[in-house]
Amino acid sequence: MLHSPVAESSVPPHPYDLVTMGRTGVDIYPLQTGVPLAQVETFGKFLGGSPANVAVAAARLGRRTALVSRTGEDPFGDYIREALRGFGVDERWVTPVHRYPTPVTFCEIFPPDDFPLYFYRQPKAPDLEIAADELDLDAIRAARIFWMTGTGLCEEPSRGATLAALAARAKAGTTVFDLDWRPVFWPGEDPMNTARPYYAEALAHATVAVGNLDECQVATGVREPEACALALLDAGVELAVVKQGPKGVLAVHRDGTSAEVPPVPVEVVNGLGAGDAFGGALCHGLLAGWDLERTMRYANAAGAIVASRLACSSAMPTEAEVEDLLARP
Repeated sequence: MLHSPVAESSVPPHPYDLVTMGRTGVDIYPLQTGVPLAQVETFGKFLGGSPANVAVAAARLGRRTALVSRTGEDPFGDYIREALRGFGVDERWVTPVHRYPTPVTFCEIFPPDDFPLYFYRQPKAPDLEIAADELDLDAIRAARIFWMTGTGLCEEPSRGATLAALAARAKAGTTVFDLDWRPVFWPGEDPMNTARPYYAEALAHATVAVGNLDECQVATGVREPEACALALLDAGVELAVVKQGPKGVLAVHRDGTSAEVPPVPVEVVNGLGAGDAFGGALCHGLLAGWDLERTMRYANAAGAIVASRLACSSAMPTEAEVEDLLARP
């Protein structure tokens, strides 16, 4: 087994603003929109995977970020590490696995709301080979925000490593559970029921939960937005963020404050990276100590900007771009 360099703690003198943990890969996106994948002739290659994209999004907003993940020991793995460095994300904990290839993901682009995804993560994605004894728990504990995802819970050893990281955090600082429901990654005929106990265990360690209505239903068993938020609070988090698609986002805090913010209207080109931009901007607002409404409006604007662009990682906006969009009448 390949191990990350954690025998001696690699905690930097100043903790990271954000450490994300989970899947990464290469997105192969068509450079032609409105065309079935079978007919597409030109593609672009981009850094992908939600935790990687969230780290990039926060880095673009000036935050110091790092990713914990694994790739194949192949050229695509090399590309991922180079891309992370280029975006200003620390990739010291993105290590290679010899026996599994780096995942690739294809999509089709049919604006404004149809973006089918095709995941190639067989026989097993290397990011599911993250093991507990490879984690730098000191650095994870010290980070101002730690971000993990539901996909990281779908298979061992990643599941045990993710839960170990959550336990080490012990709700120190801000710990975000991105509910990130991808049923295709879960084994068995009833993936939702398989996943729910692990989601419940992770929620008990998290301080923030973020998800759309489908993801909230997996975690809580309910689907109505306010009921989802209350159920997530009952599960242990301090802040529940429920994405409602065209109805915007609902955020409810345990202290009784709440905000429901409509989406920012844009011409959608590719909606796939919007949630990751939202996540990075959410972290930015939490780190800045903004109130709920300002944070949600900012995160919505960041997501809208990425939805108006083709790519995910390379489309993440800067502070100036988000502020410019928010300033428009």
